[in-house]
Amino acid sequence: MNASQEPAGPDLRPLSARSVVLSLLLGTHPPELPVKDLVGAVAPFGVGGSTLRAALSRMVAAGDLRRSDAVYRLSDRLLDRQRRQDTAVHPATRPWHGEWEMAVVTATGRGPAERAELRARLAALRLAELREGVWLRPANLDRDWPAGLDRASQRYLARPDQPARALAARLWPLDAWAGTARALLAHVARTDRPADRFTALAAVVRHLLADPVLPPELLPADWPGPALRSAYTGHQRELTEEMLGRAGRQGGRDFSVGSRPRGGGDN
Repeated sequence: MNASQEPAGPDLRPLSARSVVLSLLLGTHPPELPVKDLVGAVAPFGVGGSTLRAALSRMVAAGDLRRSDAVYRLSDRLLDRQRRQDTAVHPATRPWHGEWEMAVVTATGRGPAERAELRARLAALRLAELREGVWLRPANLDRDWPAGLDRASQRYLARPDQPARALAARLWPLDAWAGTARALLAHVARTDRPADRFTALAAVVRHLLADPVLPPELLPADWPGPALRSAYTGHQRELTEEMLGRAGRQGGRDFSVGSRPRGGGDN
């Protein structure tokens, strides 16, 4: 439920060697790069070859990456994360006719960790909690419902009596989200060093993950979501191509982080 309407400043987190590697691979389709390209890409961040190789070894041991010869690729677990990031930047929507998705939690006897995981999964589906155990959102997203959630909740379509705009404003801190989005747009526009821009764009994709992706008629005027997505896509493509090189490196890959993979379907 909407708890605060105060916009936050940009969530800028220092990028470690691990963060830079994951950001690059999460945005590369297919998500794999030879170590020689990674060495050159992380250099603007002050990450040396020995530091990179140590980070890669730890990431393989932790199950973040898989290695084949001198090529590193995302593990299956992080492929799911890449799909979530792609969806955050390019959410699939459908026309909205006034219906809302509602998920009612029916599972009982779960411990705190399991309850927290269930809440996180429902939030990742861009639902908001109206009251304890009752989650909803406008039915305008074109996405699959994870099969595992059927064992913990019941899903319905509903038409709340409350006016839709008022309900949306109650469920999500829309003004706060928009304020932070505008601050991020301004910050990205004034950064030029690769490391600073990469850090800013990592903050942008985290913020896009929290966008409720509501129907336009439920949003405040001048909603900055489309502008933030457009800025992210354009700047990330330019930055990643600069880091990895345009000629002779790409080999058919799509280097725009958060773009849709060609041919279908930490920070």
